[in-house]
Amino acid sequence: MTERTIPDFDLDQIARSGQCFRFRPLGERHYALVAGGRYLEVSQQEQTVRFDCPEDEFEAVWRLYFDLDADYGRYKSAVAKRDKYLQSAVAAAGGLRILRQELWETIVCFIISQQNNIARITKCVENLCLLFGETCYNKSKQVYNVFPSAERLAACTADELASIRLGYRAKYILAAARQVASGEVDLDAVRRMDYAHAKAELMRLTGVGVKVAECICLFALHHIDAFPIDTHIRQMLDAHYPKGFPLRRYRGFAGVMQQYAFYYELVKD
Repeated sequence: MTERTIPDFDLDQIARSGQCFRFRPLGERHYALVAGGRYLEVSQQEQTVRFDCPEDEFEAVWRLYFDLDADYGRYKSAVAKRDKYLQSAVAAAGGLRILRQELWETIVCFIISQQNNIARITKCVENLCLLFGETCYNKSKQVYNVFPSAERLAACTADELASIRLGYRAKYILAAARQVASGEVDLDAVRRMDYAHAKAELMRLTGVGVKVAECICLFALHHIDAFPIDTHIRQMLDAHYPKGFPLRRYRGFAGVMQQYAFYYELVKD
């Protein structure tokens, strides 16, 4: 067990934020998570966060994954005092972190996310892992499934994916998997690109448009200037920023502001 006191961190907000779909609730502020082929149980009481893993694994994997070296207090303090909407969003969502997720998994998850809701995306991702992901065991000998590789999905047929009920997204996933497995789109190269070039290269994948590419850049590549605009954010911009969001003020971390606003839109009603 590894324990840390972490300010500006709320496990419930992170798990429910719609950036990752493999958090499974185990109890109050207690989750199981599968990421990068690893299984983690993590819980929180006030500012104390407990990671059920050895210290060396925490330092090598989870510190980076949860973006624990970034100063989110600084991001929040940058919000203009006169910006009442964003001040409210930060008050409601100030424990969010931008996770550093595995690239291929994030690509597939956000292809699935199109015209979809968080509960249904989560179920689709779970079933995709159950059917096609490698079976592993945690330290308690419980089974978990890692996310299927591009090579594994590239070998699938549309009929094999039918039971997951992905709809039109199934053909996008198969095509993107084949582009990655064949090397047509080189994800190792994408990881080394700056934001603009990574976004352009990701949009070569079947089923990846501007919004999905920006989600991938934000949640997998940690280009935290990415500012994905979905239905929730478009409505928010129209209502509160008709002249445009002040991206210049938040240059270098605009994606953090987007997440505060996105989560606030999810929960405020």
